[in-house]
Amino acid sequence: MIVVLGGGPAGRIASIRLASSGKEVYIIESGGIGGQCLHFGCMPVCALNDTARLIHSARTLHNLGIIDSIPKINFSKIISEMHAIQEKIASVLDAETKAAGVQIIYGKTGRLKNTKVFAGDEQMDADTVIAATGSRPNIPDIRGIDLRGVYTPHTLFNQKVLPKKIAIIGGNVMAAEFAYIFSMFGSEVTILSRSTFLKNADKHLRALAIRQLKDVNIRECINVQSIEGDSEVHSLNIQSSGKGERLDTDAVLLAAGLIPRSDMLDGITKGPLGEVIVNERMQTSVPYVYACGDVTGPPYLTPVARYQGIVAADNILGIHRTMDYRYIPQSINLGHELAFCNSGNENTASLAIPGPAGPGTFWDVPSNDTGLAKVMFEPETGIIRGICAAGPGGGLIAGYMAFLMKRHFSIHDFEEFIEVHPSTDGIYGVAKYASDLMKKRNKS
Repeated sequence: MIVVLGGGPAGRIASIRLASSGKEVYIIESGGIGGQCLHFGCMPVCALNDTARLIHSARTLHNLGIIDSIPKINFSKIISEMHAIQEKIASVLDAETKAAGVQIIYGKTGRLKNTKVFAGDEQMDADTVIAATGSRPNIPDIRGIDLRGVYTPHTLFNQKVLPKKIAIIGGNVMAAEFAYIFSMFGSEVTILSRSTFLKNADKHLRALAIRQLKDVNIRECINVQSIEGDSEVHSLNIQSSGKGERLDTDAVLLAAGLIPRSDMLDGITKGPLGEVIVNERMQTSVPYVYACGDVTGPPYLTPVARYQGIVAADNILGIHRTMDYRYIPQSINLGHELAFCNSGNENTASLAIPGPAGPGTFWDVPSNDTGLAKVMFEPETGIIRGICAAGPGGGLIAGYMAFLMKRHFSIHDFEEFIEVHPSTDGIYGVAKYASDLMKKRNKS
């Protein structure tokens, strides 16, 4: 028997792969199948961002005099309809998983204690265990953090009324995405970043993100001293450059990242954040215990979790497979998909151009906000080492480009590329242009 602790992307994919190979597999899931991605992360952001982008498009067309008014949202209706769709998706995932032969135990917490596995208080006779218990929001140590009106992405949707003012504590992707959403919805949004906002982002993407968050007050190098209120939050005490300040707000969103959810896992080696330490085959320090997904630590991405689940399952089946973390595509979802993939190699040349006009960007031409395309490549060989694709289809482009980069594609390989037109993909164009420049340079 194989017991999988957690039915999120990693655990579910691993269980389906194992059951499809004839193994007896149980998933123990305390909440809803689909994990953080479906219930608190990717899907809620999709739901809210779709609505935010509609408002952005309407505002653009209204400013050009094409339409007469900008629609107003019904925040409580968004939340209720979103929940209904999440339940529908969960039912599909449940049926798909069970159809593969996996048995699901709902409503109990899977635990590992002294090399024994439990579903709640019931011990299970497992030959192999996969720990896929996910992650939880990082809660900063701030006085007043437990006041009513202070939310995490796990509790945000308990709020049914759109806040007039919302302060978002955090400075990375999560903070940026929620800031865009609430600013489009009409809230007055302030980002409180402990260091530089989006400090690890490509400089061109960071500049574009800040531009798309033009209605957001982005405060950098801010230390939040306390959250104030009686029964509900009404303000924050913050410090900037050694000076204290009071910031009035109706709500606070904690968007300070994620940490592994591993408190129910005893007897295996963990890192300083509580992340379960695994090797390239997703094996833990205990021979028959594997781990995959967010519980193993960053980058906390659903596609990475899924692939880790495949690696764990295959090695349990005796198929040698290792985890490869090179060229992982990612995206910041604002008005456009600000997608990127980078090898981390600093010895590269780069070329960037504005995104072309096309579906989803035509009416952004007057405001010069059509996104961008950027390619990073080895100056001698032309091998592509990184890309940025900001536009309506940026995420799709980055995914395929990551695949090509793993196979050592170069800018010269795009000479015979024929695109679909019209398209907002500028990567092929900038690659062709870079190839032409390199060949001219080599001839001179």
